[in-house]
Amino acid sequence: MTALAAAPAAARATPTGATTGTPTRTATGTTGTTITTATTARTRTRSTAMTALAATPGIDVMKQVNRQFVTGVTVVTAMDGETPRGLAVNAFSSISLDPATVMVCVQRTSSTHDCLFRAGHLAINILSTGQLDVVGVFAGKSADKFRQVDWESGPFGSPLLTGSSARVEAEIRERLQASTHTIFICRVVHADVAEWPPMVYGAGKFFDGGALAPLG
Repeated sequence: MTALAAAPAAARATPTGATTGTPTRTATGTTGTTITTATTARTRTRSTAMTALAATPGIDVMKQVNRQFVTGVTVVTAMDGETPRGLAVNAFSSISLDPATVMVCVQRTSSTHDCLFRAGHLAINILSTGQLDVVGVFAGKSADKFRQVDWESGPFGSPLLTGSSARVEAEIRERLQASTHTIFICRVVHADVAEWPPMVYGAGKFFDGGALAPLG
């Protein structure tokens, strides 16, 4: 307390609430004496920031955000014992080229989710512009979707859809839980590419990926 006692009288007389530029702090000395300085802008700014973080965007806003992001269209498939299963997915992304690694994100309430979770391999079929009817099949809840499409088994047994722009078969390496979905991290073990242009999805509509106008 010697240093505090030696402070100039003018400094001790600073009224509470004055802006002196000194950070706000409440300190208690060894004798139990408490000294409180002025409330500062730093505390007010921190409080404002915490209030802003507490306000998250609503579902309607996030739907509008997602509609601005253009994606491809895939059907993710796997074998459930002797039964092929699959669903339409646009949450697909390449992670790395070497080693070739991809990811897909599937909602846990999907009827195909548990099959994928148990499977050792899955296939990602990147749909072409000629497969608009295939989207409807795999976006629906038919008990036997594969009776309505042409397909073949990949080298590791996963269903590959005929007519796709590209097809990837991958070994499932990780299953990560993310809120309402599971993220499947997969190592690519087979891939083939056709000349058919890919289907593109954006703002609730499907487009011809081969007819996009380049910029610049």
